[in-house]
Amino acid sequence: MSLTVEQVRELPPTVDLMTAARVLGIGRTKAYELARADEFPVHVVRIGGLYRVSTADLLRLIKAE
Repeated sequence: MSLTVEQVRELPPTVDLMTAARVLGIGRTKAYELARADEFPVHVVRIGGLYRVSTADLLRLIKAE
C-alpha cells in the first residue's frame, strides 16, 4: 500500500528504503535490487547495512514539494 502525499510530507527528513519503495509503489525485492545497482529513482545513502533516502527527494520525484 503506497502512502498519500500528506503522509509523505509528515515523514522524517530521511526514511528507510522500504518506506521510500512504498511511496514509489516498488516492491521489496526490486527496491533492494535497484539500490544495490545504484539505479533507485532517487539518491540512496548506504550506512553500513542500512539504506536511507531523503524525503525531500521523494517529494520532488512525485512532484509534491
